[in-house]
Amino acid sequence: MFADPLVARLFPVLKTEVQWGLERTEKALVALGDPHRAYETLHVGGTNGKGSVTSTVGSVLQETGLRTGVYTSPHLCTIRERILVDGTPIGERHLLQYADEAASAIIDNGLSFFEAVTVLAFYTFAKESVGIGVIEVGLGGRLDATNVVHPEVTAITNVAMDHAGYLGGTLEAIAREKAGIIKKGVPLVTAESSLPILDLIRAQAEELGAPFCRVDQTWVQNVQVRRKVTELVLSTERWGDLELETPLIGHHQAINAALAVSIVGHLNDSVRPSRGEVIKGVSSVVHPGRDDIRVINGCTFVLDVAHNMAGVESLVDTIDRLELPRPLVMLVAVLEDKDWLSMLPLLLSRADAAFLTHAPAAPLDRQWDPVVAAGSVDSTTLVRVVGDFEKALEGARLRAGHGTVVVTGSAYSVGPAMTLLGLDPLAGQGTLRT
Repeated sequence: MFADPLVARLFPVLKTEVQWGLERTEKALVALGDPHRAYETLHVGGTNGKGSVTSTVGSVLQETGLRTGVYTSPHLCTIRERILVDGTPIGERHLLQYADEAASAIIDNGLSFFEAVTVLAFYTFAKESVGIGVIEVGLGGRLDATNVVHPEVTAITNVAMDHAGYLGGTLEAIAREKAGIIKKGVPLVTAESSLPILDLIRAQAEELGAPFCRVDQTWVQNVQVRRKVTELVLSTERWGDLELETPLIGHHQAINAALAVSIVGHLNDSVRPSRGEVIKGVSSVVHPGRDDIRVINGCTFVLDVAHNMAGVESLVDTIDRLELPRPLVMLVAVLEDKDWLSMLPLLLSRADAAFLTHAPAAPLDRQWDPVVAAGSVDSTTLVRVVGDFEKALEGARLRAGHGTVVVTGSAYSVGPAMTLLGLDPLAGQGTLRT
């Protein structure tokens, strides 16, 4: 019910496990004529917020009239969310056509699912004649399939504990992997605030002769988090003080907006947006499932893909800043390989009740055991375990009444919730060529 059937039609025989290294992706792209060299690119990595930053940069560049491709991952409900041109998904027929044209290169070189989607995105952007592609890193950076690009600007949002099994068990190890996207002579922009991690990133940039820019927290003032927008005043050298509104909700989204503006500020004169284009682009960004607030039949839903401690801290900060209707009920489904033991107490501390369940779209080998999770936390919050996600969602909605349901823990839980609630992540974005 929750798997996108288009995935199997695009790539029916691919491996789903993570494959490190760039060689397979590079060979496939060579076979296709190096489509990722047909346009300029921007490359956005980091632990949290990189999808929001990527989408915001894309939205700003669209305002300049430059045909813009945006590649993000993972998707919530349909793979078409990952590959946008001028903010619009490609129609199924043309996406299938492009996948068919790229199939031999993908299969012959043994690409994994993520590698294949990355190649498809690069190929689609070339076929659709984009002028610039804004590319989000998938996992890590140094060995991520997206790291074949030669960008005009590189960005690292921040570094936090996540994917430790792949990237290393310390922040320093993870930071080194993230910093692997820095390129010789290419400007690097980061919003990282931890001085030891910042020094590590700066040292890598200096070694490669990459101009280094830190987005300082003091640049962002007068942040107001409301239910429909986040307001801020951003001090910039290029445009002066900018009064910005982003529809992405949360204090952390003010920093993400600042980073996005800094990225486009590093572009050359021919493509750099004007002050007005920056303001309008930031206000027009669409990136669902991030502190995404919807009211359905009198019940308020907050849908957020927080899947690590940094994400949960941002979500809780947003909840604390908003006067959400009570009772507040958490619906939580986390993957087994995440730090749910640390995440749950903080989430439950803000809840009047909670339902722990399975993320139905997640791979079976990554499913957590909500019974074990419930027994592992000491909380005064009423916690129920309902293994069936649909029943858990309905139970949370009934318990909340005209209050609030917060759905969180993973994109694999937020996506199915949106499907069951009749919400379309692509609503209003139309279709670029059927």
